[in-house]
Amino acid sequence: MTLSEDVEHRPGRKLPYKARVRWIDPQTKRRRSVAQMHPTQDAAQEWIDSLLASAARGINPATATQTLAEYGDSHMTLALRGLEPKTTDPYLGGWRLRVVPALGHLPVTMVTNGAVDRATYAWIADGEGRSTVKNTLAVLVRVMEQAVRDGLITTNPARIKGWQRQYQLAEDELDDPRSLALRDWAALQELATALVARSHEQYPGWGDVVTFAACTAARIGEVSGVRVQDIDLRNWIWTVRRQTTPSPGGLADKNTKGKTARRVPLIEEVRPLVAQRVLVVGGRPDARLFTGPRGGRITTAVLRDATHWDEVVHSLGYDHLRRHDLRHTGLTWMADAGVPLHVLRLIAGHGSLPTTQRYLHPDLHTVMQAGRTISTHLTKSAALPPPSPGLSATLRRL
Repeated sequence: MTLSEDVEHRPGRKLPYKARVRWIDPQTKRRRSVAQMHPTQDAAQEWIDSLLASAARGINPATATQTLAEYGDSHMTLALRGLEPKTTDPYLGGWRLRVVPALGHLPVTMVTNGAVDRATYAWIADGEGRSTVKNTLAVLVRVMEQAVRDGLITTNPARIKGWQRQYQLAEDELDDPRSLALRDWAALQELATALVARSHEQYPGWGDVVTFAACTAARIGEVSGVRVQDIDLRNWIWTVRRQTTPSPGGLADKNTKGKTARRVPLIEEVRPLVAQRVLVVGGRPDARLFTGPRGGRITTAVLRDATHWDEVVHSLGYDHLRRHDLRHTGLTWMADAGVPLHVLRLIAGHGSLPTTQRYLHPDLHTVMQAGRTISTHLTKSAALPPPSPGLSATLRRL
């Protein structure tokens, strides 16, 4: 297949270089073309070169430029051949609910190990179960393996390792959650303001979600699940009863991760925000306190995409900050403020005390360890036999 190529410069645009290739379809005999915008002329030429290389291997340029969603939908039957229906159902659910929203817009050739890593961790942070993540990755592996056989790519980027370790860290709130916290209130407000400014039409609700999540040490799904009736405006207490999570058929409200309700104090800094949100929804008991700009439910992935989270946190110097780190921020602030450990555990909804202890200041850990060392010493001393009379006399002479 012979391709003709050109690069057109269009000044004044964010992606000013338009790369285009044309060819005659050998089956229909019609002239076809594909084009894509690029930031630089070198990037445009690199894209053209990749299509030329694909064409030299007999790959149609239209196929080589397909998005993952398009390619998967057209090759799914082939990719899932040999599987039982009881297996294909969860696979297809993972494809529709997670793979396509996270990676479907990317051309097949641009799906990298890094992109799959980030998508997998986002699913874990969203609260997806281990088997759900496993099934989602399994269908992605099969689709990308078909792309390898078709010659679109040379290696399968979906065969990632270590995701189960990442899953365990997310479940256990990570080994050192304090290191993930924002330093203070000013840093939180800077982040919230920057996210609103970067969002479409500068929707202020995104800043409210971020501020509320950090001040209450809540998960984003739990923030999405807040209703007016859950807020005690007299005592300024939020009873956490539900969270929004992805499920077959779309988003759904389910029990909290710990399956039990818990109470969280609303500090003075966040009270005006809460009062304003109650007024906005007319005080209706069943109204959601936080929604997207069109009234939709919020997930960590929605917040990430709507605010260009990765871009914003990088610009602020928080390269590793995730949405779940807002929870780490709140718990760290509470621990540093002197909230008793048993109370902090109840606010966090942790199932075990060691998980909560990770938020205590290192100096406090040192003091606690010193206490345990003394206790161990006394216990061992009590088990030792008393010194002999001869030794006692010797020590007195010394």
